[in-house]
Amino acid sequence: MKLVEFALILLGVLLNAFAQLFLKAGVSQLGHFDFAAENVWPVATSLATNVPVISGLFCYVISVVVWILALSRVEVSMAYPMLSIGYVVNAGLAWFLFNEAVGPQRLLGITVIIIGVIIVARS
Repeated sequence: MKLVEFALILLGVLLNAFAQLFLKAGVSQLGHFDFAAENVWPVATSLATNVPVISGLFCYVISVVVWILALSRVEVSMAYPMLSIGYVVNAGLAWFLFNEAVGPQRLLGITVIIIGVIIVARS
């Protein structure tokens, strides 16, 4: 895999991971809400005006464009497993930013993911 191809894949993965983190930050600001008929408008308004949620959606849109560029250059059987890098990034940043638990089992799973990505990238 060439450096440009890997950079596109990594950029797409990171944008997707950051989108998840922005969405989490946004809904954390809003708090728990239920989807019920009487909540549709207030929840939709709150989500549509929440800067982290908007930022997350923007990251998703850009990540799709970058991903399409990557797929035009790399086999999907090579690119798709690289999405797993997003799990590693999200777990680390969720632990750091949101104090989410990352215990031994999750660390083991993350290690397995990293090993898998290395194996796929070297194939």
